[in-house]
Amino acid sequence: MIRGGNFRATLVGFAGALFALAVLSWLVGIEEILAALSLADPPVIVVVVGVAVCWLTAWGLSLRTVLSVLGAPITAPVAVLVFAGATFANNVTPFGQAGGEPVSALLVSRASDSEYETGLAAIASVDALNFVPSIVLALIGLGYFATTITFGENLALVSAVVVGFALALVLAVYFGWTNRYRVERAAVDTLTPLAQRVGAVVPRLSPPNRDALEGRIEGFFTAVERVGTNPRGLLLALCFSAAGWVGLATSLWLSLFALGYTVPAAVVLVAIPAGAMAGVTPLPGGLGGVELVLGALVTATSGVPLATVTAAVLIHRGATYALPTIVGGGTAAVLADR
Repeated sequence: MIRGGNFRATLVGFAGALFALAVLSWLVGIEEILAALSLADPPVIVVVVGVAVCWLTAWGLSLRTVLSVLGAPITAPVAVLVFAGATFANNVTPFGQAGGEPVSALLVSRASDSEYETGLAAIASVDALNFVPSIVLALIGLGYFATTITFGENLALVSAVVVGFALALVLAVYFGWTNRYRVERAAVDTLTPLAQRVGAVVPRLSPPNRDALEGRIEGFFTAVERVGTNPRGLLLALCFSAAGWVGLATSLWLSLFALGYTVPAAVVLVAIPAGAMAGVTPLPGGLGGVELVLGALVTATSGVPLATVTAAVLIHRGATYALPTIVGGGTAAVLADR
């Protein structure tokens, strides 16, 4: 499913991610990180993996809820596996969700036997909804810090980024939706000649004409509108999304606990959403960038030694990055053969 230029971009992205992880390990100290990892409590590590499964399940159920609203219901186990496949796509393509969204939409449409634009609307809606609880949780964490400690330069910067991101998200959704017909026309004007050029050089490919492309884009906006005008479905999907974010925060908290440190919940509530924002870097799934942001924030807000924090972040990411990548890779392979 990843070919040609995309495959080369993925290889370059992983090379950059490995370089970033190598630099981080060198700066912190490989021996210090390994020494911290050697102190990890194995039973707690098992619980971390279990919590990662709960996070994946919660977001899979959010996808199932959105698909039900769109009239393409799937079972809960299939929804979880499909979301794992979508996460796999995000984790192996540059720019995270932005790079993996087209592949994720294909997996969702095949699993639910629906049109591609329905799958795209479903996964795009889930990704958009996921931002709401993350911002709320981050603001709760920042509110706790505002009442307990004096904001340093790092926390002030994080606060500005979180608030700015929240405002940008609200404005983007508002202006994007109120001008959706202009967006539709612009997309048709841009994609029609592009599809024709691709069809001219790719054998056995029949590109869609302007009317067909316009119908598909309109179908995407119609599907998104159905999700946005279903209050019960929206609320349920947001609840599953919030549960998933709590699961991610719990995974990081337990990773620190496995190394002998207990930190306030606010530390992970702020760090996890901020780390997720680093997922939009050109690195696959934010690999390298997310670890750097998480390590810096947890160290700045908890006082835990940097080597221990880095070890905890590696445990957390081992569960929440590797697990869906392995499971989702298998799911993607099966759906690709359908």
